[in-house]
Amino acid sequence: MKNIAVLTVLATRMLCAQDIAGDWQGILKAGRSEERVVVTIAKDERGGWLASECTPDDGANPVPASSVTFDGSTIKIVFDAIRATYQGTLNEAKNSFKGTLTQGSPLPFDLNRATKESSWRRDSTPHKIRFVTVEKDVKLEVVDWGGTGRPLILLAGGNNHAHSFDKFAPRLTSAYRVYGITRRGSGGSSAPPPTRENYDVDRLGDDILAVIAALRLHKPVLVGHSLAGQELSSIGSRHPEKVGGLVYLDAGYRYAYDPSPGDLVRPSREIATVQDAINAGGRKFTRIDAPILAMFALPHERGITDPVKRAEADERDLAFQGAMAKAFEKGLTSAKVIWIAHASHYIFRSHESDVIRELKAFTASLSSEKAALDRGLGR
Repeated sequence: MKNIAVLTVLATRMLCAQDIAGDWQGILKAGRSEERVVVTIAKDERGGWLASECTPDDGANPVPASSVTFDGSTIKIVFDAIRATYQGTLNEAKNSFKGTLTQGSPLPFDLNRATKESSWRRDSTPHKIRFVTVEKDVKLEVVDWGGTGRPLILLAGGNNHAHSFDKFAPRLTSAYRVYGITRRGSGGSSAPPPTRENYDVDRLGDDILAVIAALRLHKPVLVGHSLAGQELSSIGSRHPEKVGGLVYLDAGYRYAYDPSPGDLVRPSREIATVQDAINAGGRKFTRIDAPILAMFALPHERGITDPVKRAEADERDLAFQGAMAKAFEKGLTSAKVIWIAHASHYIFRSHESDVIRELKAFTASLSSEKAALDRGLGR
């Protein structure tokens, strides 16, 4: 009888193990921001667990879990790469985890089993995809959302790809012909070995210029989020004549503009990943000659509800990143700079209407300046 009881317990555990494999998804709420997260769980070859998380609205590459434990109905998933831990309890129906995600401060976070019909991985936005060769054996994914008007190219931040704009881009197609480029090493684009040379910022900038040439676009406006700011600056400092303007979406920090004396200081570390190579391949930009719109999320929305802690976080943010934004604003006097308090780093999501309004005003000003110049030249 004892052996039968043991076998029954083992069989129950195996059934639970089979039940949790697959995609689980939930909405993480932090203040005004909401982010859809998908956690994928699978069995490994040794009978343990594997997991990864991705944010489909960001177009982010999956982040693998460092460890996964599942005991009875309790799961714990640790993501060292993003300093996050998820702990949850499986319900009796085995279709939902009720739990908490801790990344700095704990936040309630429940995960529901995804079905084929409910899966957030389904790409339902209207677009076309093509691949453009930018270098031998290197092709970039180019997303075309269509539209009419001036060409607009959306560039994602670090560890993201063009599909981070799948919801935002269709809001622009009434005024622009909208494209997105996934940089090398991310998403569907080619991933050369992670060396500084392969991911040097000017190499990444040249990739964008190669796509512009392949699509035969005339002076598109480049819109870059986060780390894409350094690619904007690479092009704006070397080939401003090839773009109509540059739009920095919470992207105008030190990697994009740094007027301080001396060389750019980068942490000395082994290059093991594409992100390491991109970080190592940066350089100092002290001059950007293209028209600029820069929108900063400062202080950032960090999901802190305690008023004292929120004020302290705001003060730190304004002292550190705010100083970089002020340097950008002071040094690039021709740039139009806008600060939005308590916006998400993904400012085009948390304050979509503000971004679209300012973008349209900026591109309208470019058209007005060109018209005035043409009149002055008697064209």
